Amino acid sequence: MKKLLSTVLQFVMFLLVYAIGSLFPPFHIQRILIATPTYSRIFIMDGLLIALALYILIVLGETLMKRRCQITWTTIAFVLAMVFGYLMKFGFITHEF
Repeated sequence: MKKLLSTVLQFVMFLLVYAIGSLFPPFHIQRILIATPTYSRIFIMDGLLIALALYILIVLGETLMKRRCQITWTTIAFVLAMVFGYLMKFGFITHEF
């Protein structure tokens, strides 16, 4: 039960970090996906990169505390949060001219 609760809370945390990093990008790392004379489609990578850095820190902490079985649940929470964030279109911006 603790592992499930921990996984759900990590999922919510990763999703919130992804969303906040995409809405308020601190590093302004952008990739132009489509550019036409009438509109451009941009992906802001800040939320994704901050969530990835947070995931790496959590995994390193779990490794140092020798909780190797928890790394699997953390990875599941991270991957699900990234998939849901992508489906919610976090980080995608369309500019029309």
